[in-house]
Amino acid sequence: MNVIEFDHDIYNTIRKNIKQHRKQRKMTGEQLAELVDLSYDFIRQIESEKVANTFSVDTLYRIAVVLNVSVDVLMGIQIDSPIEQQTDDNENESEK
Repeated sequence: MNVIEFDHDIYNTIRKNIKQHRKQRKMTGEQLAELVDLSYDFIRQIESEKVANTFSVDTLYRIAVVLNVSVDVLMGIQIDSPIEQQTDDNENESEK
């Protein structure tokens, strides 16, 4: 069985990815805040490593929709994860 490694700093991974994708779209924090219907201060807190983990799954989802990326991209999850690979291998074995 494959060893699964978890991101023990997932909030910071998400923070960095939100900021990166926002900047790639040449979007300001104010614009993102307006589009997800949150305050600019709250978006600043989300992107800041100095603030405690303060955002919900709903907020993460709404930001992902506005930035036009999937939640797994913001979470830094790779497509070829061991679980998917193992599931694909098991399906191929059962087809034989």
